[in-house]
Amino acid sequence: MAKKKKTVGIIGLGKFGMYLATELVASGINIVCLDKDERKVKRALEICDYAFVTEDLSVSHLKDIGYKECDVIVVCIGDQMDSAIFATMNSLELGCEKVIALGYSEESGKVLEKLGAQVIYPYKDSASHLCKNILSNNVLDFISLNDEVEICEVKLPGSYIGMRIKDTDARSKFGINIIAIEKQGKIITRIDPEYTFVSGDALVVLGEKKMLRKFEQKK
Repeated sequence: MAKKKKTVGIIGLGKFGMYLATELVASGINIVCLDKDERKVKRALEICDYAFVTEDLSVSHLKDIGYKECDVIVVCIGDQMDSAIFATMNSLELGCEKVIALGYSEESGKVLEKLGAQVIYPYKDSASHLCKNILSNNVLDFISLNDEVEICEVKLPGSYIGMRIKDTDARSKFGINIIAIEKQGKIITRIDPEYTFVSGDALVVLGEKKMLRKFEQKK
């Protein structure tokens, strides 16, 4: 059975929200988005099928237009704190497994965190970085080297526990190189092919983006 595509809801299509929408669609993620500005919604409809002009952020309305089905909801409202709080509260009430909200100050961030949202700060965190974290729950951090190659720190696949590096399929199947191991907070850069992975290890890997995306889904 084909794996169900992840669906992300975006509330607010300012610069951050629109860029995030574009990045997610380019990565093959289903999105649903809304904004009160018709012009912004028209732009979003050029890249996705579900974008709505609305100021109604009530639970019932969000449910009616598809946000109930979202795996992740990102609240990208920064200019009106009351709207951001309302949208965050109602997104959480929908039962969404992850609600991410933009905090434009430490004060607003603390309020949104108390509500139960994961808070990011747009002046610190880029939309592309957020997109990356949404795409894979296994990614800890990443650095893009160019349009095709990047370095990622990922959680150790469960199937690798108790396995020696030389016996893994990281290179043979995915064409990626393990360039470091994080073990109990320390980084090991001298890679011994005989090293046996243990639970809690994290991998720093180098490879083509499309193959890294596949490796990140490995169990």
